[in-house]
Amino acid sequence: MTASLLLASNRGPLSYDEDDRGGLVGRRGGGGLVSAVGGASEAGQALWVCAALTDTDRRAAREAVGGMVAPGVQLLDIDPVVFDRAYNGVANSTLWFVSHLLYATAESPVFDARSRREWRAYQEYDDAFAAALAAAAAPGAAVLVQDYHLALTPRQLRERRPDLRIGHFSHTPWAPPEYFCLLPDDVAREVLLGMLGADAVGFHSPRWADAFARCCVEVLGASYEGGVLQHEGRTTRVGVHPLGIDAGELRERAAQDDVQSRLPGLRELVGDRQLLLRIDRTELSKNIVRGLESYRELLRTRPQWRGRVVHLAFAYPSRHDLPDYREYTGAVQRVAREVNEEFATEGWVPVHLEVRDDYARSLAAYALADVLLVNPLRDGMNLVAKEGPVLSERGLSLVLSRQAGAADELGAWSQLVNPFDVGQTAEALHVALSESAEVRSARTVSLAAAATALPPAAWLAAQLAALP
Repeated sequence: MTASLLLASNRGPLSYDEDDRGGLVGRRGGGGLVSAVGGASEAGQALWVCAALTDTDRRAAREAVGGMVAPGVQLLDIDPVVFDRAYNGVANSTLWFVSHLLYATAESPVFDARSRREWRAYQEYDDAFAAALAAAAAPGAAVLVQDYHLALTPRQLRERRPDLRIGHFSHTPWAPPEYFCLLPDDVAREVLLGMLGADAVGFHSPRWADAFARCCVEVLGASYEGGVLQHEGRTTRVGVHPLGIDAGELRERAAQDDVQSRLPGLRELVGDRQLLLRIDRTELSKNIVRGLESYRELLRTRPQWRGRVVHLAFAYPSRHDLPDYREYTGAVQRVAREVNEEFATEGWVPVHLEVRDDYARSLAAYALADVLLVNPLRDGMNLVAKEGPVLSERGLSLVLSRQAGAADELGAWSQLVNPFDVGQTAEALHVALSESAEVRSARTVSLAAAATALPPAAWLAAQLAALP
């Protein structure tokens, strides 16, 4: 059986755990991709090819015929060593760092024999996807490859199946040429050539699309005009498709019992104070430490807010198999503790830091937030900034980093900040906390409209429409 529409991504819509009897239990994931493609996959209209991420995922893939763990979902059982080197060594420790400009360049990166071994694994990992897609695609099928984990896959797939219509979408930012070229010369070229194997490439923001095109021009000698890259006789369209929120689906999820049951506890925690909320993974680019420092600066310089605001910071663990991320989580916990030690009084704890992942609690908190802080150093989009206004019950003020892709759409109704400027962010928090209910309500209506302008199904359709 072959498919006329295929999607490839590192993480898919299903993950597996063992039950008490040693059987496998599948759980459906969340996020825009699941919303956009999940229904089509289940209806047999599309095939979603993704990686087995855990030992239980690999067991599920081995036990299913051809890795087809569910209708329209194929799990690839890639060697765990290859996966670790490709995923942790290259995708998350190199390409992610480059795209988010995270390297402290006085000390890193260092490319050596180990990094070469990891790069070979990344090539092998991406080629496994190309092979699976080539085998499953119907003649002339559309294939949408997602994100930095699979930058090489479009070219590898085209070499196998030149008849296919191939797209690639980057959910991260893209680095300008001078930073992108921290990569070894051959690696930088191979990443760009891999993506140019696609007929169309997409990004969340014009800034990221422009940076990618400039890299192709400066590194490869490609030509770029009118949103079209030309190189070695091939043409690749460069498009911008900012993923939005499916308001109906999100509100339906927020109305479920597990979300509603979290509300009384949150209301009791906040009391009659204003709620300053942030929801992030403890990812280096999310800038949680500077966010906490900005709140400390607010309490130091604007003492009228002491006792009148509670900062609820959800900082969920991320990539704890990487030392940098474990250290960053420790820094987040340390600063939160310091703020409480400096300012807490009887009956008032300034910061409530939660590190246990609880999606239902996050959705409930959106409803109660007065101010939402989203201050990443750099972000491809940022769906938190879009979810908050959609679920707000009484209107909220959004303090938003100008380096988030979402700033393109939401900036007109937000307090935009330089994510490195703690003082400016503290002042923006003061302004946001001071806004009237009427101003917040009007802003939230505009924010929600912008946040839902291109919901997942329309976003997917826009990628398909960009293909020849």
